[in-house]
Amino acid sequence: MRKLTIDGKVIQDDGNCYVIAEIGHNHQGKLETAKEMFRVAKECGADAVKLQKRDNRSLFTKAGYARPYDNPNSYGETYGEHREFLEFGLDEYKELLDYTKEIGVTLFATAFDINSADFLEKLDMPVYKIASGDLKNIPLLTHIAKFQKPMIVSTGGGTMEDVNRAYDAIMPINQQLCILQCTAGYPAEFDELNLNVITTFRERFPNTTIGLSSHDNGISMSVAAYMLGARVVEKHFTLNHTWKGTDHAFSLEPTGFRKLVRDLKRTKVAMGDGIKRVYESEVKPITNMGKKLVAARDLPAGHMIQRQDIAIKSPGDGLPPYEIDKIIGRATTAAMKEDDDITFEALNGAMQ
Repeated sequence: MRKLTIDGKVIQDDGNCYVIAEIGHNHQGKLETAKEMFRVAKECGADAVKLQKRDNRSLFTKAGYARPYDNPNSYGETYGEHREFLEFGLDEYKELLDYTKEIGVTLFATAFDINSADFLEKLDMPVYKIASGDLKNIPLLTHIAKFQKPMIVSTGGGTMEDVNRAYDAIMPINQQLCILQCTAGYPAEFDELNLNVITTFRERFPNTTIGLSSHDNGISMSVAAYMLGARVVEKHFTLNHTWKGTDHAFSLEPTGFRKLVRDLKRTKVAMGDGIKRVYESEVKPITNMGKKLVAARDLPAGHMIQRQDIAIKSPGDGLPPYEIDKIIGRATTAAMKEDDDITFEALNGAMQ
């Protein structure tokens, strides 16, 4: 059985979906905003909240770091300045870790480079996320795999060959792996979500937990993913769509996130065990709506029942219509009034 344990929570096929609120940099570089987002995400039912960690100076080329970044969502004149403004350091991470332990939600982060991975490991992160952009970054994947912590790998923009390569690099080192179907559009178009890849992944990796990193606008695709076997769902989270930042527009606000968690839990319960049965809640309405066999008119004693003597009427608290062939041709033992129940006991030659 597929099984992955993250910070004490067991994720498996017959269990609930593990829901990650992707905070990313929606906190706008503000520690108190991050805390508020963590608290609200927890209240909405998130199992975990996730940040992003970059060592910007070593991650980007000098030209990439220094390129002008002039747009309404910018927090700096250059892209490097923008990214640095949004980055939390050691003290902030320690404070945030203490806070999430206090409120009872798991905090982890995406490591975008080896320096960031080492930074997070010093904080003893319980799990590591790998972004879609690093699916081909085998040195980073194997470096993190050596930490022997669960790894969640997104696969947006990758081919099956890329996914296989990453899987083959990680598994000999660390088998605590979750692979997420992902479409790296922001937002992703519905006709590009390709949720059936979840089935492909489950068949190709039969012992590995599969999930969905969902960049679409909405909540229903996550439920569909759960039905296909996804047991980890990651959704971007914000407190306000109108806030400054590139990810807010397609992130779920608290009301939507709460409904997402609710619907995923309902789906798990609603799937049941596959055994068709009658529930107590169904008995009264089915009796009221159901049908029984009754006399279509007044019938004398000794009358040979014919089809035209039988009416099928509600409520269904008598002989069910599927027994009709068993009473045709039998004689009444006593006179019957219109709408009287026809029963085996009221007929000669009754079948016991």
